[in-house]
Amino acid sequence: MRLDLRSISDTMKASDTTIAAWKMAIKNRPVLQHLLFHSDRGVQYACTEFKNQLKELPVLQSMSRKGNRSQSGLGLRSVGIMQ
Repeated sequence: MRLDLRSISDTMKASDTTIAAWKMAIKNRPVLQHLLFHSDRGVQYACTEFKNQLKELPVLQSMSRKGNRSQSGLGLRSVGIMQ
C-alpha cells in the first residue's frame, strides 16, 4: 500500500508539515501491522519530534542515502510503503 498525503503550511516546522500529514494518514488508515516508512532525508523527517511519532507505532523509518534521489523510487517499487 502506498499512501501519499501532504500538508500545506506557511512554516517548515515539523508539527505543521510532516507530523500533521502523518496524523492525517493514521487517522484515515490506522497502522495495524508493521509498516516501513520511507522518505528523503529532509529535516522534518529526521527531527526527534517526528521520529517520536513513528516510535509510538510498529513503524520502521527508512531514509534514502544522502544525495541519492533515485533510491527513493527504488524503495517505493520494491515494498508497499507509506511515504
